[in-house]
Amino acid sequence: MSKEIEQAVWRSLESVRDPEIMQPITGLGMVRRVEVDDDGQARVGISLTIAGCPAARRIEAETHDAVAQTAGVSSTEITVDVMSPSERQAFIERVRGSRGNRVSQFGPESLTRVIAVTSGKGGVGKSSITTNLAAAFAAQGLSVGIIDADIFGFSIPALMGLAHDGQVAAPTRVDDLMLPPVAHGVKVISIGMFLGDKDPRTTAVSWRGPMLHRTIEQFLRDVWFGDLDVLLLDLPPGTGDIAISVGQLLPQAEVVVVTTPQAAAADVAVRSALVARQTGQRVVGVIENMAGLMQPDGTVLELFGSGGGKIVAERLTEVENPDGTKVPLLGSVPLSPAFRESGDEGRPAVLAAPHDPASAEILRIARALTIRPRGLAGTGLPISPA
Repeated sequence: MSKEIEQAVWRSLESVRDPEIMQPITGLGMVRRVEVDDDGQARVGISLTIAGCPAARRIEAETHDAVAQTAGVSSTEITVDVMSPSERQAFIERVRGSRGNRVSQFGPESLTRVIAVTSGKGGVGKSSITTNLAAAFAAQGLSVGIIDADIFGFSIPALMGLAHDGQVAAPTRVDDLMLPPVAHGVKVISIGMFLGDKDPRTTAVSWRGPMLHRTIEQFLRDVWFGDLDVLLLDLPPGTGDIAISVGQLLPQAEVVVVTTPQAAAADVAVRSALVARQTGQRVVGVIENMAGLMQPDGTVLELFGSGGGKIVAERLTEVENPDGTKVPLLGSVPLSPAFRESGDEGRPAVLAAPHDPASAEILRIARALTIRPRGLAGTGLPISPA
């Protein structure tokens, strides 16, 4: 009977996932032993990848709960140790699978949908749009990651709740494997996570072009996101080095342009999309942010004018995408105090206030992007003719 209960415990442990890799701990080799005696006392040993693993308490607690809820178990004892170097190497090989070592996970052969969010100028709410789109995708059940490619003006950690009192959550390092922190179901990496003890609120990154290119390249190569459905990149405003690097490293990326209703902002936004096109990327749509603010009497106050998003979409449509598709206005996100407050609190508004008009519009945009067909031209598929 105890052997049957042991097998049931193993099945229960399949529901426990490493929160950084999002795979069952049983398949990662983290369960060292399962023993159940005739009295139903269960003893389970688990091995963490490194000492001081930030997910240790969560893994131990979820392991305890899974075992305790197994039929036939009367008591539960969990012991925790750390993997040996050889066990860590086996763990890394399980995670990487057949992809090998230190290669970009999102090359032309990848089936991950890569969406670069760009803008012509700063201050249009591009990062807020990125984080809320990511959270909306994750809420749909998709596996999602964000690369904060705005090296000089990184803000994604704070918007995702990964920065508190001058401290930013850091990725977990398992030898040469770097696992990004997870917030709201989204894996996140940012240069703000590599400042050591420096306060990101009072620290500036000042690098030239080659360093910027190398940083984006390392994010794509050394940070292990696993199998993602969608990878979002929050690009810096304008048409500088990083936009060019992303075009070179991810030529298959789709581009979403964020602008405000103001006509002057629309003029600049068009330029950022044109740079993406020069590298072969496809512009899939325009999002107009900071549109009219609803007043108590039902009228709309257009603080930043109107029509900027439509102008950008029309101008980009005049010069069609390389595949002949036109550029739509995906949506117009209204100004909202709740939307701003949620960002300050580190919780995307689509989760904190899903019925807010701004949140509702982003949720609608995310659904529209999800159902948009993705071309697989030039992508190798894991099949061969019989």
